Amino acid sequence: MTVGASRLDLGALRRLPADARPLVEPGTVPAGVLHLGLGAFHRAHQAVYTEQAVASAGGDWGIVGVAPRNADLVRVLTAQDNLFSVSTLSAADRHTRVIGALAGVRLAAADPQAVVALLADPAIRVVTLTVTEKAYQLDPAGGTLRPDPALVADLTSDRPPVTVPGLLVRGLLARAAADAGPIALVSCDNLPANGRRLRGLVQHALAYAQAPRQAVDWVGAQVGFPGTMVDRIVPASTTETLAAARRALGVEDLAAVAAEPYTQWVIEDDFPGGRPAWERAGAVLCADAGPWERLKLRTLNGVHSAAAYLGALAGCETIADALALPHLATVLRRLIAEDVAASFTPPEGVDVVDYGEQVLARFGNPAIRHRTLQVAMDGSQKLPQRILHTIADLRAGGRSAHWAALVLAAWIRFAQGTADDGRTLPLDDPLADRIRAALADAPQTPAGAVDAVLALDEVVPPEVAADAQVRADVTAWLTDLTRHGVRPTLTAA
Repeated sequence: MTVGASRLDLGALRRLPADARPLVEPGTVPAGVLHLGLGAFHRAHQAVYTEQAVASAGGDWGIVGVAPRNADLVRVLTAQDNLFSVSTLSAADRHTRVIGALAGVRLAAADPQAVVALLADPAIRVVTLTVTEKAYQLDPAGGTLRPDPALVADLTSDRPPVTVPGLLVRGLLARAAADAGPIALVSCDNLPANGRRLRGLVQHALAYAQAPRQAVDWVGAQVGFPGTMVDRIVPASTTETLAAARRALGVEDLAAVAAEPYTQWVIEDDFPGGRPAWERAGAVLCADAGPWERLKLRTLNGVHSAAAYLGALAGCETIADALALPHLATVLRRLIAEDVAASFTPPEGVDVVDYGEQVLARFGNPAIRHRTLQVAMDGSQKLPQRILHTIADLRAGGRSAHWAALVLAAWIRFAQGTADDGRTLPLDDPLADRIRAALADAPQTPAGAVDAVLALDEVVPPEVAADAQVRADVTAWLTDLTRHGVRPTLTAA
């Protein structure tokens, strides 16, 4: 903390600028929502929507935020009376406001049984999740449960649960035993058909745990799994994020986050125990979020990954820096128009190319310093829904996947661990050891690397792995990236 600066807490609210104060009186809204994954995205997205909904329509929808392992964040938020700020950044402007939606915070690693008890609490009727794709422990290619030893122990023993699926299943079993009322589990992570995937995860985990039939039936009757699409660019907080919040507020906020102006939340309206009036905050409530989800995963997230891998290989620190590479924006436009737009049917009234132009404008926002290496994390979990499903659908329709193959090649080149200038690139991925071993055991040629990665059946759909044209396209792109680097490859594209 800066010497002489006071901390953001309840006592500091009266000293804040009027337009920076929370929309609800902090500490006065009873908890009705439990959130798993108390990271920057939740604080800049679902928490903002929920506070606006309560401010507009009322309700006991305060959020208890659960951090799986980040003890420092829980400590900071506790000291700040659960308050934090969100700064909205554009190239021309900045606005900072304190959010008062949190009714409490918990650290799952320190007291998992307290989280289980909250899941069984009748007052909690909605559980939202932003835990990243890998925490679901699902095979990214097929969506089946992939239990590791920790999850097996969670499901087959009485030890305190340490995994997200373990927490959910223990909590639902406790809730069923108490007949504590209906509840909705709401995935806000970038998974295809995230509501159905979460339902499948719970069903598989209950079967693995050999849960009593009565409990399984209760879950089937009393638990909703609405699908969602979430969208807002929220880079990791930095020292400058905290310093800028201090300048705006006049107090120190060690949990400050910053985000772009654009925000969207599409939610399937399946809430058996009720929900906040999120539509009052601008959320779209619908019967099927699938078209919106595919629009975002393939256009925004797929292009984000493309810019991240190509940008990191070219030595760019941020996504905005990558967009300034000569010819990259043109290549991304062709990816959107020729591959992504042809791979699925968008929501009614939405033009994928126009949406893609909006995406590129957002990525070019110089105030949002979203690091390429941050976006490049967990590629094995992200690329199936962002790129590989696009490839699969294009090829099933007899179409080329030329530009999407470039993104897959860029990921392989990134996973090989060296940027164009010789610098080492980190492979921050739950399958890092498996990927490295596959690449090390393969012939040290572009074709060998492509064969090794396409053989990762937990990542690559079998129809993509078996497609000779895809293999040839990816190999050709990887050959160019290896021989010439990103800049000449983009120029020649």
